[in-house]
Amino acid sequence: MELQHVNVKLLVKNPQEVDLEPLIPVFHGWIQDQVCEELLLDVADYRHVYAGPGVVLIGHECNYSVDNTDNRLGVRYNRKAVLDGSNQDRLKQAVRAALTACQRLEAEPRLEGRLHFNGQEIEVFINDRLVTLNRDATREAVRPDFQMFFQKLFRGSEYSLSYGSDPRSLFAVCVKASQTFSVADLLENLTS
Repeated sequence: MELQHVNVKLLVKNPQEVDLEPLIPVFHGWIQDQVCEELLLDVADYRHVYAGPGVVLIGHECNYSVDNTDNRLGVRYNRKAVLDGSNQDRLKQAVRAALTACQRLEAEPRLEGRLHFNGQEIEVFINDRLVTLNRDATREAVRPDFQMFFQKLFRGSEYSLSYGSDPRSLFAVCVKASQTFSVADLLENLTS
């Protein structure tokens, strides 16, 4: 099964301390400076939507956001364009992009050090309902790819995978490591 349109959400450690308003000028700065590998185009403010998409940086190949879907605040990378390579390559690209965005946001002075990745939980969604229906057969088909990828990302540490069961929802997996990792450690684990 070929995984395309990979989304990765890195959950925030301190959601009650995060104010999304300063993200708007931060994301506009990312557009002006084109700090990402992808072409960045616009910013959309959905802070008024309860448990919604938050603030979205819209790009041609992807979107970045600080997203509060399901009342779980996190930094989300949404790959929209098809990407060549293997499933491992596509997972690595999406996780690296999300981690890099999180690293930039953690260091952003306008956010006053209030946004931090919790270092233990990652959600992965496949935004392609035609190929990856949210059902047992899909979970079985992609489990080896996820196990290989997260074994490397968490440097052999124990982790658990849990899947949603609603067939109307996107195929998603919540990954929880047995220990906490920094964004820098996870980025290093991706390249080693």
